[in-house]
Amino acid sequence: MSDKLSGEDHRDGRAPAGVSRRGFLSATAAGGVVAGVLPPALAAEQAGASIAQAVAPGGHSSALSVTVNGRRHQVTIDNRTSLLDLLRERLALPGTKKGCDQGACGACTVLLNGRRVNACLTLAVRCQDAEVTTIEGLAADGGELHPLQQAFIEQDAFQCGYCTPGQIVSGVGCIREGHTGSREEIREWMSGNLCRCGCYVKIVNAVAQAASEQGS
Repeated sequence: MSDKLSGEDHRDGRAPAGVSRRGFLSATAAGGVVAGVLPPALAAEQAGASIAQAVAPGGHSSALSVTVNGRRHQVTIDNRTSLLDLLRERLALPGTKKGCDQGACGACTVLLNGRRVNACLTLAVRCQDAEVTTIEGLAADGGELHPLQQAFIEQDAFQCGYCTPGQIVSGVGCIREGHTGSREEIREWMSGNLCRCGCYVKIVNAVAQAASEQGS
């Protein structure tokens, strides 16, 4: 599998100097917000979604049990840890990219219980007993690429590749949600994922191809 499609890189995933992720996540926890910049209709549903939370009253850390790509993990984490940092720094899954770290670019998109979320704005403690799928979990056990990964290759739907993992995971969610009735609909429901290289036409082509192959 190519590096761009598997999401392999050697970045340490740390926030830029001067940016306080801890302060932002603390405010997010207080507000109970678990939504990113996704298409408006999806963001509205996500904002109201209820996901089990396991935070001990007055505590600073929690025991978390979560299934990622079919594998169960039990870890103790700081309550302020984002799902993105849990995946990259604790579970060694760097495919989920840290782009803006503010929910604006979609590079960190994963599937949480089958639904698209921005991992940078999702507190890990709110994923108790949840199932998470990242770019690393899309290919078959034998190494066969997911139909959308293959479509991205055939449609040449990436250049630098940094946003590609998030684009593919979001595209998988878009297809599963049934939002592929037209190119316009695909563009609308993929609008939360930004590509600085400007590959949008080919990304839409890839999503449309995979949707057609899967009968969606």
